[in-house]
Amino acid sequence: MDFTGISAQLSASPLIALPVLFIAGVLTSFTPCIYPMIPITAAIVGGQSVGDAAPSRVRTVLLTLTYVAGLALTYATLGVIAGLTGTIFGSVSTNPWLYFAMANLLILAALVLLDVLPLRIPAPLLNRAATAGTAGRFSGAFVMGAVSGLVAAPCSAPVMAAVLTWVTTTKRAGLGFLYLFSFSLGMCALLVAVGLFSGAAARLPKAGAWMIWVKRGFALVMVGVAEYYLVQMGKLLF
Repeated sequence: MDFTGISAQLSASPLIALPVLFIAGVLTSFTPCIYPMIPITAAIVGGQSVGDAAPSRVRTVLLTLTYVAGLALTYATLGVIAGLTGTIFGSVSTNPWLYFAMANLLILAALVLLDVLPLRIPAPLLNRAATAGTAGRFSGAFVMGAVSGLVAAPCSAPVMAAVLTWVTTTKRAGLGFLYLFSFSLGMCALLVAVGLFSGAAARLPKAGAWMIWVKRGFALVMVGVAEYYLVQMGKLLF
């Protein structure tokens, strides 16, 4: 597979890259760390708890979109940083050691997805993330969205690392923002569906072993791209 051609085509064609990254975000939301949290997060964002009156539909939708905006802007900021990093350090295609670093990053991400290496988030950060938002408030929903990546990190971080690795090669901060924004919208697509359509949570398929295969599929892709980077490194060195 010609990864150089694919990467160049995506980098040069945002209209193709944006839906591809959106789909990648949707697939990421089907991983075991994120998918089971969607109905729970929807209830929290909507301000619903035991004994509380259900909020209006319009308020639920607005709270959901506020949550999504928090997550999307956080990820998009990472995209800007990745794009600027590529600008500062120049073209990856001429530096074998950047190929080496990117390959090892992808291999580590694949091992995390395969549960070979654990990805542990410090307990204080998780506690902060869990208490960051206040149910039913727009400010709380926005903050919850911004820090929710910590809770989903064991599954989302490896995929994010792969996306950011590629975004770095584009060397364009503006595209980095758009690409990561599109990816994060894909991650939140199911949550938005739950917020927009009553009863959507009940129609979601149950969490199960099928989600493990989603993780393994991402891991396989990462290993393949890492191998490609190592081959390109070898060509530059030898």
